[in-house]
Amino acid sequence: MDTLRIAGREFKSRLFVGTGKYRSFPEMARCHEASGAEVVTVAVRRVNLSDRTKESLLDHIDREKFFLLPNTAACYTADEAIRTARLGREVGLSNWVKLEVIGDEKTLFPDNAGLLEATRVLVKEGFVVLPYTNDDLVNARRLIDAGAAAVMPMGAPIGSGLGIQNLTNLRILREMITDVPLIVDAGVGTASDAAIAMELGYDGVLMNTAIAAAEDSVSMAIAMKLAVEAGRYAYRSGRMEKKLYASASSPMAGVVR
Repeated sequence: MDTLRIAGREFKSRLFVGTGKYRSFPEMARCHEASGAEVVTVAVRRVNLSDRTKESLLDHIDREKFFLLPNTAACYTADEAIRTARLGREVGLSNWVKLEVIGDEKTLFPDNAGLLEATRVLVKEGFVVLPYTNDDLVNARRLIDAGAAAVMPMGAPIGSGLGIQNLTNLRILREMITDVPLIVDAGVGTASDAAIAMELGYDGVLMNTAIAAAEDSVSMAIAMKLAVEAGRYAYRSGRMEKKLYASASSPMAGVVR
C-alpha cells in the first residue's frame, strides 16, 4: 500500500486538515469525516485546556479516528513555541508538534532562526517535530539536521488561498530532499492547488482555510480528498514527456494509403 510514514507511524491519507475558521464545530466534524484525513492539527493556544466543563473543539474530534497534531500557532518566539509544545504534551494531546515560530505579524512568514532553535530543543526533549517553514532548501536542510521528522514548506502565505506560488523552489526542495517527508503547508485555495503539490512529488498537503472558508465546506473537503489522491496517482504514474509540436494520438505508421 502507498502509505505515508513519519517517525515510524503510517498514514493512509496524505491530506492533513485543521480546525480553525469553521462556522460551527459540527460543520468542522462533518468536514473532517468527508476529507478522509487521518491527521487533524489543533492550535494548542486556542484550545480551552483549563475548564473542561465548557465546550471545546476537542469534544468534536473522535480521537479513535483522528490523530491529533498539536501546533504552536500564534507563537512569535522560540521560547513561546517551546512552552506551547510542552503544554500540549503535558495535557495529553501528543508528543508530536507542528512547529510554528512566526516572524512577521502581517505576512505570518516564519522566523527561520527561531524555528531552528525550537526544533533543536524539542527534538532533544523527545518531540516528533514537523516545522512549518518557507520554501528555502538551505533552511530545510538545517531543520532536518536538527532532527525534524518532516518539513512543511509553505505554498503561499497562510490563509491566502493563492495556491502554489513558487513551483521552482518547491521542485528543488523535492529533488534535493529525500530523507524525510515533505508536506506543503499553507496557501492552498482549491482542489487544483492540492493536486499540483502532489504532482510535484510532495508526500502530503496540510490545509485549513481552503475547506473552512468555502461556501460548501463539506463538498470542498471531498474535493480536496480526491485532488490529493489524484495528484499522488499522477505523480506515481509518471507523466508523458512534454513536446513542442503535435503528436497524433493515432500514429500514421503502418496505415495503408
